[in-house]
Amino acid sequence: MSHPLYIAFIWHQHQPLYKSPGSGVSLSPSQQYRLPWVRLHGTKDYLDLVLLLERYPKLHQTVNLVPSLILQLEDYIAGTAFDPYLTASLTPDEQLTYQQREFIIQHFFDANHHTLIDPHPRYAELYQQRQEKGQAWCLANWELPDYGDLLAWHNLAWIDPLFWDDPEIATWLKQGRSFTLSDRQRIYSKQREILSRIIPQHRKMQEAGQLEVTTTPYTHPILPLLADTNSGRVAVPNMTLPKQRFEWAEDIPRHLRKAWDFYKDRFGQIPRGLWPSEQSVSPAVLPYIIDQGFKWICSDEAVLGWTLKHLFHRDGAGNVEQPELLYRPYRLQTAEGDLSIVFRDHRLSDLIGFTYGAMPAKQAAADLVGHLQAIAKMQRDSQSEQPWLVTIALDGENCWEFYPQDGKPFLEALYQSLSDEPHLKLVTVSEFLEEFPATATIPGGQLHSGSWVDGSFTTWIGDPAKNRAWDYLTEARKMLANHPEATEENNPEAWEALYAAEGSDWFWWFGAGHSSNQDAIFDRLFREHLFGIYKALNEPVPPYLKQPVENHEAQGNHTPQGFIHPVIDGKGDEQDWDKAGRIEIGGARGTMHNSSVIQRLWYGVDHLNFYLRLDFKGGIAPGQDLPAELNLLWFYPEKTMVNSPVPLADLPDAAPLNYLFHHLLEVNLLTQSIQFREAGDNYQWHPRFSRAQVALNNCLELAVPWADLQVPPDYPLRLILVLADEGRFSNYLPENALIHIEVP
Repeated sequence: MSHPLYIAFIWHQHQPLYKSPGSGVSLSPSQQYRLPWVRLHGTKDYLDLVLLLERYPKLHQTVNLVPSLILQLEDYIAGTAFDPYLTASLTPDEQLTYQQREFIIQHFFDANHHTLIDPHPRYAELYQQRQEKGQAWCLANWELPDYGDLLAWHNLAWIDPLFWDDPEIATWLKQGRSFTLSDRQRIYSKQREILSRIIPQHRKMQEAGQLEVTTTPYTHPILPLLADTNSGRVAVPNMTLPKQRFEWAEDIPRHLRKAWDFYKDRFGQIPRGLWPSEQSVSPAVLPYIIDQGFKWICSDEAVLGWTLKHLFHRDGAGNVEQPELLYRPYRLQTAEGDLSIVFRDHRLSDLIGFTYGAMPAKQAAADLVGHLQAIAKMQRDSQSEQPWLVTIALDGENCWEFYPQDGKPFLEALYQSLSDEPHLKLVTVSEFLEEFPATATIPGGQLHSGSWVDGSFTTWIGDPAKNRAWDYLTEARKMLANHPEATEENNPEAWEALYAAEGSDWFWWFGAGHSSNQDAIFDRLFREHLFGIYKALNEPVPPYLKQPVENHEAQGNHTPQGFIHPVIDGKGDEQDWDKAGRIEIGGARGTMHNSSVIQRLWYGVDHLNFYLRLDFKGGIAPGQDLPAELNLLWFYPEKTMVNSPVPLADLPDAAPLNYLFHHLLEVNLLTQSIQFREAGDNYQWHPRFSRAQVALNNCLELAVPWADLQVPPDYPLRLILVLADEGRFSNYLPENALIHIEVP
């Protein structure tokens, strides 16, 4: 029997608890929420996703709604939630304080400017003033109408394009400027109106059978780390752990029960699926999930790979080899009972999350459908009796900020293609499991302890700042345990503060790996939740909780923190490169010391290209202050291939300059032309065609397609940059090192 290829999309909708318990002082309503992301993502990302899907009734999907997100949506709908952004937006222009004006100039452009600011001329005009003339100039020169317009546009730009045909919204978009307080009040009312439709729309589509809604442990904690922080050493045996071991498995059933009851109340039925926070699983958490009544969970292909002791490789097109291992559900067998689990295709999920936003919508949709058609062909060729299920699971909100029109053209093109393709069938996970129960089994004790990030927990533990936060949490948890009289019934404040502090997001932002414009606010919120525990127990607050967990000054050198998609125009847009790796050159000691005309090097990747940026001292001229030739040389440490030496005169015989390399891209900084070569036999170099892009303006920006380098996904590369003048070696960077790159 020939089956279609079944595909389960799971969209994960989550926000941490921005609601502050008070940090020991009474809060005015305008201080209840520290950040606005529930309100803004609520108007941009949660309702439109399912409204678009509703237009394509053949397509079934799963949406995960985290309880802590729903709680906060309900506060905003009720009009009881206020954040500093909203408070400023509803303040009469003439009553804005100096501090509020500073805050507005600094934070009311917190958005991807390519997609949310640039399309709106007035918003773009104000953004360019701040970028080109600086915050101090804006503070000194802006007049009340400038603030009024910025307050309005910050809220308007986050309203999803799907709602732009609303007569009021259309009028505001056309108006463009001269917004009044009354306009802003109406925009706020429109936001609440959109938010109020989110849960009813999900419930309606679930009852109609097109949608399955799932849930997550109450405040999105990493369950395996609640059970035992030592589980971090399963994937990383030498991990440095917190000073105190956190072992409070008894909190796991509390988070699960609260999520279960919360779901039943809002959706009128019991949940079947559970999205474990950050797709984090371990053998220790399975009994609690089974006891609560959940039927299935999802995790990542890396977790499956560790569990099966199988490394998933991909071919040159990015398709999984041995796909029958990944594209099937498994049954986890435990003494408490069985639990189904599906594992997502990490690469396909990441293509939507991090790369397709940089491609034309129809091309991106065709690329994804092409991958699925290739998998469907592999399924037919395998003549498998069991149908395959491709799980695509990802964050359902943040990625759309990088898509034109919030992803609407992409999703429309994708959904139309999937509706027209007879060999591809979109299902909810429960639908598939009911028709085709899992036949492959995994003993529960064999399940790997890890998450979607590299199959480990290093994003949430192991770093000095993350460990310090765990120690603070452990002390607060022990304090609550020392008050057995404080139950959830008679002291809910203490327990709610604990649940909030156990959430994963605080640990995500602490330490190395992730950073944002709000790191200090996340730090403060975490400590405020811990404050709330002590305050509710009438215990003195430890002095260390009054100091930040870590220093939030700008980092120097760091590795890439996420995918990037810079526009290659030589302007070095700060948002384009904010997640790139960074190496300081000008301040380094040695051959390229303070006098270096190159100040820093930025690098990063997406699924299409490798990106490089060089920042120069002001006023430099290639060919005069700077050698005219920049050579990028790559080698592949785990691949046997023909390599050749750097083809330059006067080259020092020292590592890494005396290594052999496989690809060479020479950039002429005077003409911005390129020559691409590949190593051949007898230490020769042969010309090859390249689609690399280069631009030199106030910095040098470069994009090199992975297709030029002809390496498969999940592959390590090493890169060095060598400066030359008329074929003679001049200098190289980074000093005494290589740039480590992983092909996604």
